[in-house]
Formats: sequence, structure tokens, C-alpha cells
Amino acid sequence: MNKIVRTELIRGSNREKVGDGSGSVQVHMDQVAKIDTAKVFAVYGKGGIGKSTTSSNLSVAFAKLGKRVLQIGCDPKHDSTFTLTKCMIPTVIDVLEGVDFHAEELRPEDFVVEGYAGVMCVEAGGPPAGTGCGGYVVGQTVKLLKEHHLLEDTDVVIFDVLGDVVCGGFAAPLLHADRGVIVAANDFDSIFAMNRIVAAIHAKAKNYGVRLGGVIANRSAATDQIERYNDRTGMKLLGHFQDLDAIRRSRLKKQTLFEMDATPEIKAVQDEYLRIAALLWAGVEPVEAEALKDRDIFDLLGYD
Repeated sequence: MNKIVRTELIRGSNREKVGDGSGSVQVHMDQVAKIDTAKVFAVYGKGGIGKSTTSSNLSVAFAKLGKRVLQIGCDPKHDSTFTLTKCMIPTVIDVLEGVDFHAEELRPEDFVVEGYAGVMCVEAGGPPAGTGCGGYVVGQTVKLLKEHHLLEDTDVVIFDVLGDVVCGGFAAPLLHADRGVIVAANDFDSIFAMNRIVAAIHAKAKNYGVRLGGVIANRSAATDQIERYNDRTGMKLLGHFQDLDAIRRSRLKKQTLFEMDATPEIKAVQDEYLRIAALLWAGVEPVEAEALKDRDIFDLLGYD
């Protein structure tokens, strides 16, 4: 597989090198691989902070607003769409491997599954540990979707991206996105990760159309630390979700929050997702935030 990955990486680029920030050289994305038929959002954040829960519920919120939605999970764990489909669906890498990487043999139903509220679900998967590149996986996924004309009838694409990795590979969804959205809790580690992601989006914005959309506070009773960071950097708060047991239970029940009994607590969460989705669809203004140096983060927030 490594040999195939290397070959496809060479064939799938136009080999034009561009600077994506200090100390970084990336390869331009193929023009044919661009998503130009939908609004695209890439969701990032510290590992375990609730990106998949946030992405899936945002997908449903967009669907409730009448939009045709596609969610792409970009994690080898391939559980981004779990609450939408109620199962672990095969990954793009799995199905490509099954046909010896002859993509022309695949049908859409081999790698796309319709989930709750009509959300179309794809799990990109990832290369074997220690081999290959996450960027290759994202690129092949988008290429397949375009070849099968699955993006032409899509209004919104949400990339749910692995952890807080900001290397060239896992920054690949930023090459397609209109807005990068960060999920963070009101604590030092989450905000430290957010700061790195802000820097990554800023670097990609020099050569691509992606812009920073803002931060969604998750699993947090308060937002004072996030607001302190926002005030210093120019970051913007898009929404806020409390640390509610109902949100944790939804994952255990294989349900999105829109399928849970509409108690006042759950209804408030549903309304917040709908509000954020409407805000993003309307075209949230780019956030002109500037990442801090690591030392400045410690000086600003420190440890409790």
C-alpha cells in the first residue's frame, strides 16, 4: 500500500511547491479535486473534546434547515458518523483496498451511507499506523465523491478531523474548506490546541480560500478562559454547550441529540445547534485572529 500511496501522491498533485508558512512547504491541491459546489466546514480541536458529537449534530441541524448535507470523518478510528448511521461504516481506504485500489470498480453505495435526517455519511479512514499520509486519504475521498457526482447535489460538507494534528496531512481538509471551526473546552490544554489550529488555518489562508470561523465552547460550564484568549487574539465565540450528561448519553445510545427526548435541557441544546448552523450557512464573517507564541499562552492562562 505504501508504494501505491507514494505513486498516487505524485500523480494527484501538480507538483508546484508553495510556502504555507514559516518552515513549511506543501504541494498545491489538484484543481480537479476542489469542492466548489457546497459550503465546506472543517471541524478541529483537541482529541476527545467532542468534535464528532459536534459535527454530527451540526450536520443534523443543517438538514433540519433544509440543506443537503455530507459529513466526512477523517479519523482512522472511523466513528465520526456513528450516531448518524448507528453502526461503524466501511472506510474509503477499506473499500479501495478491497478492489486493489481500482477506484473505477466502486459504486457510491460502497462508501456512502445515508444516516439520520438524510445526512450522507463517509468515513475516510486512514493509512496503517506509521505509514502513508492522512492528506492522501482525504484527497482520495474527495476525488471519489467528485467522480461519482455526489457533491453536485450537496449544500453543506462537514469534515470532522482527527484530534489537534496540524501537520500537512491532517490539515488537508483546510484546502477544501470555506471556514475552519474549532471545538474547545474552557481549559488550558484545549485552548493550547486551539492556538495551534488557529496558526495552521492562518498559514493555509495564505494560499487557499479557507478562513477561520470561530470557536464552539463544549463541555464547559463557563467560558472565561476561552474569552480571555479571544480578547487577546481576536478569536470569536460561535456557540456554547454546557457539560451535560445528556450529551454523553446520546453517544452511548447511538443517537444524535435531535433524536433524544426533548426535555427543556435537550431542547436548549438542539436550539443552539440550529442557531450555529443558521449562522454558518448565512456566511459567518472571517475571524482575523492571530495565534500566540507558546510562552504567551502560558503567561496568559497558565495552569489552575
